Amino acid sequence: MAREQERDELHRTIWQIANDLRGSVDGWDFKSYVLGMLFYRFVSENLTSYLNKEEQRTGNKHFDYTAISDQDAELGRADTVKEKGFFILPSELFVNVRKKAKTDENLNETLSRVFKNIEHSAKGTDSEDDLKGLFDDIDVNSNKLGATVTKRNELLVKILDAVGDLKLGDFQENSIDAFGDAYEFLMTMYASNAGKSGGEFFTPQEVSELLAEIAVVGKKQVNKVYDPACGSGSLLLKFAKVLGKDNVRQGFYGQEVNITTYNLCRINMFLHDINYEKFDIAHGDTLTEPKHWDEEPFDAIVSNPPYSIKWEGDANPLLINDPRFAPAGVLAPKSKADLAFTLHMLHWLSTSGTAAIVEFPGVLYRGGAEQKIRQYLIDNNFVDAVIQLPPDLFFGTTIGTCIIVLKKSKKDNATLFIDASAEFVRSGNKNKLTDANRKKILEAYIERKDQDHFAKLVPNEAIADNDYNIAVSSYVEQENTTEAVDIQQLNARIAEIVVRQQELRTAIDAIVAELEGG
Repeated sequence: MAREQERDELHRTIWQIANDLRGSVDGWDFKSYVLGMLFYRFVSENLTSYLNKEEQRTGNKHFDYTAISDQDAELGRADTVKEKGFFILPSELFVNVRKKAKTDENLNETLSRVFKNIEHSAKGTDSEDDLKGLFDDIDVNSNKLGATVTKRNELLVKILDAVGDLKLGDFQENSIDAFGDAYEFLMTMYASNAGKSGGEFFTPQEVSELLAEIAVVGKKQVNKVYDPACGSGSLLLKFAKVLGKDNVRQGFYGQEVNITTYNLCRINMFLHDINYEKFDIAHGDTLTEPKHWDEEPFDAIVSNPPYSIKWEGDANPLLINDPRFAPAGVLAPKSKADLAFTLHMLHWLSTSGTAAIVEFPGVLYRGGAEQKIRQYLIDNNFVDAVIQLPPDLFFGTTIGTCIIVLKKSKKDNATLFIDASAEFVRSGNKNKLTDANRKKILEAYIERKDQDHFAKLVPNEAIADNDYNIAVSSYVEQENTTEAVDIQQLNARIAEIVVRQQELRTAIDAIVAELEGG
């Protein structure tokens, strides 16, 4: 219970910060400042904790990195960057900048310099790409913070104080992943407030968890995990929760086309204490500029790619010969890239791996090129399961999405269909999967057996006979919840109503006649 109370307390405080400070700054922009400061505090405390423990381990029991001089700290710069991927001078740590913030007339310049110095500390090292541009979205000189430098600095002091007052404790001893949880809550809060602009890259945590659980069924550890449209990284990080981050041996891989979201994803990795050498997040268009060609295939892939976005498709003559798309013999339509992402993930998947992908329902039954791609997937026995999710789970859409599970090595030549459209509770203005809902779906997936009105294992020949339609409703019969009606009883009741109606009419006519006569 302490864990839930800790989380609720954290959420209440963050909500309060947002409401107290937002004012003239638009919510979605304001998120960048709060997240940026949260990240600044995290890397400062993470580094301090690491250095203090290292020194205390060697016998220097009273060592405190926040209290030593910059000159002394410089002596350990090279070793620190090698271990942690970045370096911060004691005077530039969050706690020390915050102490002087109220009296620092040039606070905006101080913060700007500190952020640049943190990024530049990795220059020329293995972690350079992981740090580059991480503070780009925190424009401390923006008019959005205030019309004058004084006004901007006043708001910056408030943000520093508010983030500094958050009870996050020692991140390594917390019963909750406090920094990461604060980040996720902010993302959820702003995604729900900002509609599509916020929600297009945010997958609700309980859906993320279900995808990760499906992808690792039967595995205690995996080589590495991958998301080709990784957004803020919340899907990838669920593997750290489900398996434990040390059981993702080679780390967390992803690609993201949106530069702001790409930065958020890298920040999120650090906030969840995933060190720089354990993640490889790339920037660019996955379909036309995939960045992980040279990697060995992935044991676990999860993704919630953008729904029905446009892509080059057959306008680019090179793509039909691309080894990711060529085996299907056809490219996904230019107006709907959904199955292009699906084929990309299949190509990147290891022989014993599993991919769990959120898809819009149209890909399950539309004709043309998409039907041919489904034919390729079914005829080659790559589709392990199709799970229909409830409607209104995601920010930015009320449509009921589905999960397609892909495998390259299956024990049967059939596809499991699960109708989980009724597995939800209403929470606020959205539907939500509970732990019990998630467990029921996962158990049905693992058991791989028919369940009336919920799960059906269908031979692939039957799917071929049905024109390769893989919509769940085509195979799992909905339960008939209409009440059985006794026609004779109903007719007798109607006859009673008609008689009573006639009696009332006669009585009303008599009253009207009496009134008119009066």
